[in-house]
Amino acid sequence: MTKRIKKILNTVKSVLFLDPQALFNEEKHLLDKPFYFKGEGGKAVLLIHGWSTTPYEVRRLGKYLNENGYSACGPMLSGHGTVPKDLEGIDWKIWLEDVEKVYLELKNNHGQVYIAGTSIGASLAVLLAEKYPDVSGLVLMATPYKLRMEKIVEWAVKIFGKFFQYRKKFYPPTFGKSTAVTRLISYQTYPLSSVLQAAEVVRAARKNLEKITQPCFLLQSSSDHIVSKGSIDELYDRIGSAEKKKKLIKKAYHTFISDIKNEHVFSDILNFLEEN
Repeated sequence: MTKRIKKILNTVKSVLFLDPQALFNEEKHLLDKPFYFKGEGGKAVLLIHGWSTTPYEVRRLGKYLNENGYSACGPMLSGHGTVPKDLEGIDWKIWLEDVEKVYLELKNNHGQVYIAGTSIGASLAVLLAEKYPDVSGLVLMATPYKLRMEKIVEWAVKIFGKFFQYRKKFYPPTFGKSTAVTRLISYQTYPLSSVLQAAEVVRAARKNLEKITQPCFLLQSSSDHIVSKGSIDELYDRIGSAEKKKKLIKKAYHTFISDIKNEHVFSDILNFLEEN
């Protein structure tokens, strides 16, 4: 069998062509598991999931990148993948320590390590890149420059958190279908105290954006109801990278990567990594 035919067959079998919902139904036993897919070369991608969800959020992207030669690793952030109560008492710096440890392990075994994160995971990626200039590049998805109504939300949490410890998640009716993988893999209630920790991550990540010099690819839903309006433009303008680009995703939920089936998002991310 020629290399050309093998390549065609591998493309047909690629995770890129699998329906996210169908794949989810086959992989329910993996929802609360971190992952590591070993690549053939010396390049790796650290994939960081968002707040209140699990590594499964970025697993399909990790598989796709692994099919194209990259090692792909998705760790579990502390307090996640179990029950919402486990988020109580988790300081945001513990999440940063979680991903920093994995980054250093990958760096020991790979010449190039990129970081891709979604939502709060992207904010953690920014903080890692600030600390480690040898990060090869960043893919920042659904990254909040600020959270929508950030100050009001924090004020409300501090006041009402004394009386109501937990809150149920809200999903926009248009993009929050009950069958969306994004919803199925995340906590549907959360401790209000953890909202303040997520806000701290966002605040810390935007503090020194000018110090980020690695190549950056920013992606965000044009209908994102979590981040402040214009977040992607604020980030793009302030990030100090000479090589940077941005892309808006239409008709998608805030953390779109686990459900996305259109707009060539996976191939765009791969092309960015290959170009940088």
